[in-house]
Amino acid sequence: LINQDMGNRVNELSAKEARKLLDEGNLRYQSIKKMEFPNISQERRTETKGGQWPFAIVLSCADSRVIPETIFDRGIGDLFVMRVAGNVAEDQILASIEYAIMNLNTKLIVVMGHEKCGAVGASMGDGPFPGHVSSLVDMIKPAVSVAKSMGGDDATVLKNAVELNAKIVAGNIRSSQDVINEYVVKHDVEVVSAYYELESGKVTFH
Repeated sequence: LINQDMGNRVNELSAKEARKLLDEGNLRYQSIKKMEFPNISQERRTETKGGQWPFAIVLSCADSRVIPETIFDRGIGDLFVMRVAGNVAEDQILASIEYAIMNLNTKLIVVMGHEKCGAVGASMGDGPFPGHVSSLVDMIKPAVSVAKSMGGDDATVLKNAVELNAKIVAGNIRSSQDVINEYVVKHDVEVVSAYYELESGKVTFH
């Protein structure tokens, strides 16, 4: 399926090519002064009025310090972004990803955790957790349990838990039936996890 509003435009980048653009943008972001701030002009707004063709899907934490478009030095229409505490993937997130891979031909899905994630940090505690926080913690607890078994101080456990959580979520997305897994198997869609460092700005892919 292709979004008919896009006219003749469609994302034609492979997952590998999309990853290269993300790597290059993140390197520019790390040095700040080299950032290009692409595709944020009036021309780009006009160009994308009739449709979108994002080359990558990014699921990241809702943390205000974690802004995928800035971290990867991209602009309007470049990234299909979803943000939720702990970068977890419930049905609404999966449905959004399905839309992008089916209708926008996006080949790369990135699940990005980040340094000192509050949602993962909270999941390291025993609770009780108020409101809907408990349901979020339940989704992150498996990663925390494994991270604790690996040992280390609190900072090490947190870092390991964040990375493991992103990997687990990426794995769950990759195996999601029926749409996403089919596109991974038959249409060259790739799902990767990543870790973002707050101070350096560096993104490490796994």
